[in-house]
Amino acid sequence: MRACDHDTILTNGFSRLIRFRGQAEPGKSLPLLLVPSLINRWYVLDLHERGSVAKAFVDAGVDTYLLDWGIANDEDRYFGWDDAVARLNRMVRAVRRFAGTDKVGMLGYCVGGTLSAIHAALEPDTVHAFANLAGPIDFSLGGMLRDLVDPRWFDPAAVAAAGNLPAAQMQSGFIALRPTGQIGKYVSLADKMHDPVARASFDALEAWASDNIPFPAAAYERYITEMYQQNLLVKGEHYVGARRVDLSRITCPTVTIVAERDNICPPQAALALDEVSSASEKKVIRIPGGHVGAVVGSKARKHLYPEITKWFADKLGAKTTRALLETKTEEPTTGPEAASPAP
Repeated sequence: MRACDHDTILTNGFSRLIRFRGQAEPGKSLPLLLVPSLINRWYVLDLHERGSVAKAFVDAGVDTYLLDWGIANDEDRYFGWDDAVARLNRMVRAVRRFAGTDKVGMLGYCVGGTLSAIHAALEPDTVHAFANLAGPIDFSLGGMLRDLVDPRWFDPAAVAAAGNLPAAQMQSGFIALRPTGQIGKYVSLADKMHDPVARASFDALEAWASDNIPFPAAAYERYITEMYQQNLLVKGEHYVGARRVDLSRITCPTVTIVAERDNICPPQAALALDEVSSASEKKVIRIPGGHVGAVVGSKARKHLYPEITKWFADKLGAKTTRALLETKTEEPTTGPEAASPAP
């Protein structure tokens, strides 16, 4: 179901860096690195022909790369939050080296957005433009997910003591946020069973939602403790090694993309980036729908893809090689809004 062919250009531990094939030549413009969530399979950003962030950028002539975090094994239980930041930094260096440029564009999704913001703050000279796609910054505004891990009744150290958090355990927590979603998605599908496009989209999303991966224990414990419970990032009190993460050091143009019905990253949690950064240009894109629909739903194709690809193409100096695909009628939304997969 993937929409784009790609090549692996670097492996690092259980992660790899891939480059999507297209007509863009390395060095002709600044490259773009897509950073998906650490706790989900990467191909939500290239789910199928009519729902692919990666394809939208390739079609816009952008030299596009992606960090595939990979699957943490049992022995990776001590892979920590600092290790994730270091791995992202290493991949940014690899993209710069491969493309022959000093800077890159970055688009981070969900946890990948949080990690990308940290990188942009620690290494501002390497990021030319940054998009935060539904990545929480102010975790005190994290909604139901913040309530779920409230320190009054939730101990992340105890949860992580047994090792990596299994995919099923992670998924059960997200299902608890929308317990009727599992029923609702099939009710919605029944209304569109006659539509082959809707059924194909539903099947693709279900395959991704069922392909969950574990959360490395050490990274999970620190992420929940310092982000959701202590909210250190937006306070300027989060450290990576001995380096304090000061989000005001982000000076490049930024765009924050939020989904209006996102119960994983409520809009205000992501929009906080505008309040604390020193970005030379700030833009907000609001997409109808939920956390996953913002990426692969019909609203994403109609509203997000044209706007975000044009923004990055302009910032990175990419020359559009093919017309952006547009649709005059909305495509079926069966699946992306109802499947309720983990972020």
